[in-house]
Amino acid sequence: MRRLIGGLSVIGGRGWHSSKSSVLHPSSEDNVEVKGWVDGITVDAVALKQIQNLSKMKQVIRDPVAIMPDVHGGVGCTVGTVIPTSGALIPASVGVDIGCGMIAVKTSLMEEQLPSSLDRIQLAIEAAVPHGRTHSGRRKVDAGSWCADIPERVQRVWKEELHPGFEQLCRRTPSLEQSNHITHLGTLGSGNHFVEVCLDNDPHQKHVWVMLHSGSRGVGNRIGSTYIELAKKDMGDLLHDLPDKDLAYLQEGTQHFKEYVEAVEWAQDFALWNRRLMMEITLQAIRSVLPESAQFTVDKATAVNCHHNYVERFTVADDRVVWLTRKGATSAKEGELAVIPGSMGACSYIVRGKGNTESYCSCSHGAGRLYSRGEAKRRFTLADHIEATSGVACRKDEGVLDETPGAYKNIDIVMKAQEDLVEVVAVLRQVVCVKG
Repeated sequence: MRRLIGGLSVIGGRGWHSSKSSVLHPSSEDNVEVKGWVDGITVDAVALKQIQNLSKMKQVIRDPVAIMPDVHGGVGCTVGTVIPTSGALIPASVGVDIGCGMIAVKTSLMEEQLPSSLDRIQLAIEAAVPHGRTHSGRRKVDAGSWCADIPERVQRVWKEELHPGFEQLCRRTPSLEQSNHITHLGTLGSGNHFVEVCLDNDPHQKHVWVMLHSGSRGVGNRIGSTYIELAKKDMGDLLHDLPDKDLAYLQEGTQHFKEYVEAVEWAQDFALWNRRLMMEITLQAIRSVLPESAQFTVDKATAVNCHHNYVERFTVADDRVVWLTRKGATSAKEGELAVIPGSMGACSYIVRGKGNTESYCSCSHGAGRLYSRGEAKRRFTLADHIEATSGVACRKDEGVLDETPGAYKNIDIVMKAQEDLVEVVAVLRQVVCVKG
């Protein structure tokens, strides 16, 4: 094992390399131990600084922090990080896209049953699933929301599953009522959120899979932003003692902590339902452009719906229970299925967890960004993007250059670095990608 202090080298002043399951930062009286699955992975200087900052949070982190191979800089702390906290939660470490995650289903549809022009499927999904963001995301005029009639199925889920809890949240935080809530239920969003139609790697008959990536949308953003600011306010002068003000935490036992846990749990439920509804809508859109002979069913045994920005209670080795925050990390308990997506032009993986307790039974949530959005737009041309997404029915315009495949790490190297966390069940190659 190599160590960050006195062991890991800075490469060109921008990052460092380490071996698999390394101790990235040794524990001491002043620092928390940080373990990483980063064999062959370059970690940029911004992420390195955030990892160091997190290691200084010993007042609320008493167990090792786990770093996934898709690690990159975020707000306050790195994306691709698993954080066990005792007696506190750090709202910015969960972020504002609470419950963001993946859903994937395997269908009975075969490759040869797809239409010759996949553009038909792309257009059908784009017409059925609200996506993107216009007019600053304002309610009732945002193209990424239900601008006109909200589908009956969405209304029913909202009324029966989500509205009762939302009413309770609004009594404490009336501003939530002004967020996009039901109007964003069953919608995709923008940025790195996507809907994809994929083919698996079965050598005999390639099945069609459908998967999508989204979270709690506008209402989750409002909840996250509200409690990030409350955490900073509640800390008062102690905020100045933190290595980064975005690491402000809410202490267990306080009213705001209790409210935050309830709000996060509700937002995570919203995110699960958001993905379920979108999947239903997407499957129906695909069916609408297929002939009767190509109608299909879904294999429920392989269906996955998993968060990768969320909080749960977790029992560590000595039977203590901690608050576990997975920020851009996915649960990978023994035998548990998960989805690790690549980029618009790279493979994605359906995996089964190995239950590695050193990582708190976690794995990466994707490939992870190699370049920031701004840098990707500066570095890659439209011609680069068109070449990188050859064979995929997707947007081929400058508006998605920040999501072009080259903006992300090599997913195969990321998967190699976490071989002791998951085993591969299926490798998926996308043929249709709908971006917000």
